[in-house]
Amino acid sequence: MSSHEEKITLAGGCFWCIEAAFKQLIGIKSAISGYMGGNAALATYENVCSGKSGHAEVVQLTFDTTQISAREILEVFFTLHDATQLNRQGNDIGTQYRSGIFYHSKEQQELALDVITEIDASDMFNAVIVTEVTKESAFFSGEKFHQNYFSNNAETPYCQVIISPKLAKFRQTFVSKLKPVAYEVEPIAAVG
Repeated sequence: MSSHEEKITLAGGCFWCIEAAFKQLIGIKSAISGYMGGNAALATYENVCSGKSGHAEVVQLTFDTTQISAREILEVFFTLHDATQLNRQGNDIGTQYRSGIFYHSKEQQELALDVITEIDASDMFNAVIVTEVTKESAFFSGEKFHQNYFSNNAETPYCQVIISPKLAKFRQTFVSKLKPVAYEVEPIAAVG
C-alpha cells in the first residue's frame, strides 16, 4: 500500500450491495466482499450464514486518500443501508447482516463516532443508529462467487429487485463522485 492508501471495512447488510456501490466511486482502489468480526477461526459463507461464526458480511475497501476521504466513504455508507435496524437489512435477518464499521486506525474510530453522532443529531433516520464501531480483526475474503456479484449477475431477480434500485439512487446522489464509465461503441454496419 502507498502512503496515500488506507483500508476501512464496512458491514451494511448484504455485501453484494455495498461492494457494487463502492466500486463505482473515484478513489476506491479495491472493494472486496468478505467476513469480519467473528469468533470462529475460519469464515465461509456457510458458517457465516448459520449465524454461529459471529462474523458479519463486510466489504473491505482500499482507497486513495488524495481522491476520497474516510469521511466521504462513511457518508456514502450511511446512505446505502438502514443503520437503525439491529442485525438485519430488510428481509436479510441475522447478526451477519448487522451494521458495522471496522476501523483500521484510531483516526477512523474517532471519525466514525463523530459521523454517527452528527447523523443521530440530524434525525436523518428518525431513529437511533445501531452501527457497531469496532477495531478491525481477521478479514476473510469471500468466495470467488461473491466478488463482483452484481456485475456478474445483474439479470438475477435479487439484483433487479434489491440492488438495482439502491444503485440507481446511489448514482443520482453521488454523481460527481463516480468513476467515468467506459462504454463500448457498436461499429456501424456499412450500408449498401
